[in-house]
Amino acid sequence: MAVRPHLLFGDQLGPHFARDGAGGADGPDEDAPLVMIESRAVLRRRRFHRAKAHLVLSAMRHRAADLGDRVHYVRADTYREGLRTAGVGGGRRNATVHHPTSHAALGFVRDTPGLTVLPARGFLVSHEDFARWVAGREGGALRMEDFYRDVRRDHELLLDGDDQPAGGRWNYDHDNREPPPRGARVLGAPRPWLAEEDDIDAEVRHDLDRWERDGQVSFVGEDGPRLFPATRGEALAALRRFLDHRLPGFGAHEDAVLAEDPWMSHSLLSVPLNLGLLDPAECVEGAEQRYRDGSAPLPSVEGYVRQVAGWREYVWHLYWHFGDDYRAHNKLNHRRGLPEWFAELDADAVTARCLSSVLAQVRRTGWVHHIPRLMVLGSRALQSGWNPREVTDWFHRSFVDGYDWVMVPNVVGMSQYADGGRMTTKPYTSGGAYINRMSDYCGDCAYRPDVRVGERACPFTAGYWAFLDRHRERLERNHRMSRPVAGLDRLKDLPELLEQEQRRGSSPP
Repeated sequence: MAVRPHLLFGDQLGPHFARDGAGGADGPDEDAPLVMIESRAVLRRRRFHRAKAHLVLSAMRHRAADLGDRVHYVRADTYREGLRTAGVGGGRRNATVHHPTSHAALGFVRDTPGLTVLPARGFLVSHEDFARWVAGREGGALRMEDFYRDVRRDHELLLDGDDQPAGGRWNYDHDNREPPPRGARVLGAPRPWLAEEDDIDAEVRHDLDRWERDGQVSFVGEDGPRLFPATRGEALAALRRFLDHRLPGFGAHEDAVLAEDPWMSHSLLSVPLNLGLLDPAECVEGAEQRYRDGSAPLPSVEGYVRQVAGWREYVWHLYWHFGDDYRAHNKLNHRRGLPEWFAELDADAVTARCLSSVLAQVRRTGWVHHIPRLMVLGSRALQSGWNPREVTDWFHRSFVDGYDWVMVPNVVGMSQYADGGRMTTKPYTSGGAYINRMSDYCGDCAYRPDVRVGERACPFTAGYWAFLDRHRERLERNHRMSRPVAGLDRLKDLPELLEQEQRRGSSPP
């Protein structure tokens, strides 16, 4: 039988995506030639962050350079045109491809004659194992905590004999919710690994400049130097830097935010993970080894393992389990379009220090960690009633680690509560008190977190109460929201607050 070429998508760039199936059906043929396609149409259809476009093209071209003569790298207008140029699929030479990471890509390869879809790689849990886990859920509840514990057991992660969790606890969340150190402007963590550009980056920047100048593409965000790994070697260096120097201090302040410290102790490894440059197993096993050898405390290690082996896996599988129509859910009937200042990352138009600072970091780097994403950007969108489909698309385009499978569950299900509670038990939004407790944003802000009405009224505090009032009937039936909703009746200034928020609308807060 002739050896079939194997197709690599732009987020399947690690060696595990090209490793053969050793005679089985789960990988490419032995010594299969590889095909990679760089499609201009992907950048033309949507306005991505400039840093994201640069990173993905740089990573693809670096991978092609590493593969040398084994790869046929095609630059084409569309993906279908690229397949024709490569001579695979569509009645030409048969080829294989690992399960893609979006519904659209999966539909495309399944509809292309001659392409055989192999099992997904780059995740700890297979689709079949997740389906079995779902089938075993009593009452159909798909709790992340239950899933996470089963992943730990199945992969023998942080266990101490007889399937018991290391340290006697499965969950160290309580230890990992400390506010930033009082008076500190930076956390003081060892610096993260950051990239140094090379000739391939210069070529990418030249091409992006030319395409933008010719009107073929348009971007948001700044064209700063590439910060994140674009090669397997860089990804491994970033992983080692985190595990050896930053993991010990990660846990306690993983939910804290400092305006002048964008990285804190976060790993920044979601970027190479989602490009396929790292395998999640090497990340969590490396973290566990640091606990076993005494170089990192258990709460920090468990917190990181939970992010990778718990939440990342959970989101990946819910994306497929919920189906492609999940992205259209809008149970709260939020219809407002994204305002221009938000869509364009215009941090300078915003007075609220938290939102201005976070938007500025997104504009500059295409990345902020999970708390600014959820409790500043997502919370502002939820309180303002913006269309969750537009919010999802914005997160996908604006973040260097944003992909369809990442953002649809995270935004529709968690951030915007657009599925009505199918994924999470309550809306994740708050007043300014939470932001004040977990960050240093409020001290120099023109607004006050404890003021609801008037010139100094915090947009998040007023927006929180207006959101609760707007959805009072739905939320008062939620056992986790009934008490906050009941608090509306104690607000003597509620009419003035609602009138104020109606006037504010979608103006920059």
